[in-house]
Amino acid sequence: MKLLLIFAGNGLVLLGLWRWLRAQRQLPSLGHFVVPALGLRLLSGSISAAVPSADAVFFQLWARRFTQQLWAEPRAWLRMLTQDEFHYAGQSLVYHGHSNTLFLIKLLSALNVVTGGSLWLNALYFSVASFIGCWYLVRVLSRLFPGTRGAAIVGLLLWPSALYWTTGITKESLLLASGAGLLAVALRLLYGGASRRAGLLVMGGLLLAVLQFKMRFFFGGVLLAGLAGLVAVRVLELLGLMRRRWQQTLVFAAVIGSGLWLASEVSPVFRFNKFASQLTRTYAGLREKSYGRPYIDLPHLAPTAESMAGYVPKAVASALFRPFIWEGDSLFYGISAFENLLLLIIMGVALLDVMRRRQGPLPFALLLMLLTYCLALAALLGLSTPNLGTLSRYRASWLPLLVYVLLSQPTVSDWLRRLRLFGIR
Repeated sequence: MKLLLIFAGNGLVLLGLWRWLRAQRQLPSLGHFVVPALGLRLLSGSISAAVPSADAVFFQLWARRFTQQLWAEPRAWLRMLTQDEFHYAGQSLVYHGHSNTLFLIKLLSALNVVTGGSLWLNALYFSVASFIGCWYLVRVLSRLFPGTRGAAIVGLLLWPSALYWTTGITKESLLLASGAGLLAVALRLLYGGASRRAGLLVMGGLLLAVLQFKMRFFFGGVLLAGLAGLVAVRVLELLGLMRRRWQQTLVFAAVIGSGLWLASEVSPVFRFNKFASQLTRTYAGLREKSYGRPYIDLPHLAPTAESMAGYVPKAVASALFRPFIWEGDSLFYGISAFENLLLLIIMGVALLDVMRRRQGPLPFALLLMLLTYCLALAALLGLSTPNLGTLSRYRASWLPLLVYVLLSQPTVSDWLRRLRLFGIR
């Protein structure tokens, strides 16, 4: 029975993937890129499986135990899915609250039915999920804003750290898949015109939003808040009531502010005192583990609005551009530093475009939403995650969107077209 499910399940997936790839290869200006891009993801996922992280090994170990319960006591396994505890055959795993680690293990335990508990196959499935989410967003962006096609391909499919951290058995794989997919659905509904599949898109968007929240609660909250602001501005824009940028900015800020207030009334997790206290505790705990290595030093960080606001510029700059080229003495830090230097250069060029009033093809409201989302998460991570290695992994799920925004600006976009890199034009 188990072997039949493994062969039949993987056979159906391969057949579906093959048919999907055939359809994607017919896309004008994009089709030639789908197979190489997927190949890169699968290669990265295979490398991550060959040298698995401690987290991946932990996830896989407990997922196999969960799957053993699934085969032996399916009803108990189904009950366990709604709980924060696992008990079977003398093995116990208990988490308090909504744990993304436990949620990921539950997903893996179901996937094991098809993969037979193979770490390598699980890593490939996660890599394919990440790729499909990114590819869908690339398709939507390329169709709605054709001048940003090259930026979308480089940012979402080729950016090195994102490619490395969002393949294999990682939370970031599913976080990027759900975030990219949710953004693509929202953009299709807001900028793509009427669609006969609007109902299916909304249902898919809701499922992706749930996955986003399950994988990282605050990331999902920031993304949903940004999308709510974008929806409000876009609706008013379509009604002809909101065309000036300052008006759109005020409406966007008002929606975000109202959302934060409402969230704090609904759940104590979003109240500033609890949020600030948790953030500073997280920073202090990770800082103790970072001594002897480069880290973000915020010596007087306190759970107050004044203290946190004062450190925001340093937190954002550190989250985006560290490690610097003179920090660290390993290959990992060297590669990260080179990537950060490249990011700094393209950001500088994009800022020059802004100063020269050279406008890119993205609508202002979308540009505002993406920048707010990326910079808000940069601030949160910079304030809470001093360890630069951990920070590099955490930012992998949103950094591709920032790279996309920067590369879509006129000067860098012109460079991409002139290079015709990998057929990008």
